[in-house]
Amino acid sequence: MGLTKYQLGQLVEPISIRCGIPKCDYVSGVNIFKRFMPSRNVGADTSKYLVVPYGAFAFNLMHVGRDGKIPVAMNDSEKDVVVSGAYFVFRVIDESVMLREYLYILMTSPEFDRYATFCTDSSVRDGLDWSRFCEFEVNLPPLPIQQKFVDVYNAMLANQRTYERGLEDLETAIAANIEEFKHTATRVAVGNLLEETDVRNRDRAIANVQGINIKKEFMPSVANLTTTDLTKYKVIQKDQFAYSAMQTGRDECIRIALFHEEEPVVISPAYSVLQVKNESEYEALAEYVMLWFSRRESDRYGWFISDSSIRASLELPRFYEIEIPLPSIEKQQAVVNFYKARHLMTRNISKLGNMLRDICPILIKGSLEETAKYEGGTYK
Repeated sequence: MGLTKYQLGQLVEPISIRCGIPKCDYVSGVNIFKRFMPSRNVGADTSKYLVVPYGAFAFNLMHVGRDGKIPVAMNDSEKDVVVSGAYFVFRVIDESVMLREYLYILMTSPEFDRYATFCTDSSVRDGLDWSRFCEFEVNLPPLPIQQKFVDVYNAMLANQRTYERGLEDLETAIAANIEEFKHTATRVAVGNLLEETDVRNRDRAIANVQGINIKKEFMPSVANLTTTDLTKYKVIQKDQFAYSAMQTGRDECIRIALFHEEEPVVISPAYSVLQVKNESEYEALAEYVMLWFSRRESDRYGWFISDSSIRASLELPRFYEIEIPLPSIEKQQAVVNFYKARHLMTRNISKLGNMLRDICPILIKGSLEETAKYEGGTYK
């Protein structure tokens, strides 16, 4: 028994289950990494949104060509997922023919994304029609071979989920400590803890340009740097903060991130570089300060006190006025140990996620090669 050719329309079917809740608070979207993520579309009437039950898929047929990817995700959690009505929700018709996990692995491969991009229409959105999607042809191995390679994928996924559960436990421990400090520790203005430093990349020794996102993480700069004078860019070292005063109100987020790497990078001169004061009557750990400003409560307060300009900025002098609870250095260190463990675990989860994406085309290739050796339930 070799490969069997099917059109996707023979293997999957659309489903439409309405949410029915006007203000559902667990709406998700799908990112370019083909995972569900919390939606930022708040305040909408969600009663007509779609439910993605366990084992079903959701994907957005718009922007496929723009992103070069099909934003598709499979609900492998124990809870239903709710998505916007702009998504298509579908499921595998018969898992005795194709396993849903095998389909997900197939759709995660770069080859599938490239073909989907090729098949998009010529609209401004570069979308992909459902009918065109159903015409895609796939070569399916026998079910035992599908299962063999799905088991490999699931083993790696289970490893990632173990890390994620550990991360949730760490988050709980950190939140409990911070909540205690809110009610017991003396409050100190940020200006008494942090100070600005300004070291420029005058010799162009550093070419790695970074920015920060609303998750308070460093990321490669998206700016066009072709004609940029990097001598004006600011150098940031380990345990220093990058701070952006702009758009705090718009994003409801204080743009601050702590740099953890050994090798310095440069950031835009629009940022401020902050560090813990060397000479101060107060002892503060940089990680503890970052923990405080990682909280949604801190972000909401930053949005509340941002100015009324078009950018809704939180300028540095106003930021310095924010007071945070400052426990003893021993208590700070205890919760910082959780913070460091969380940072390490987050990096491991990210690496595992990258490995999962990278291994998908390898698993597909392996399953096709394995089929060539498989006949009548046994190997040749």
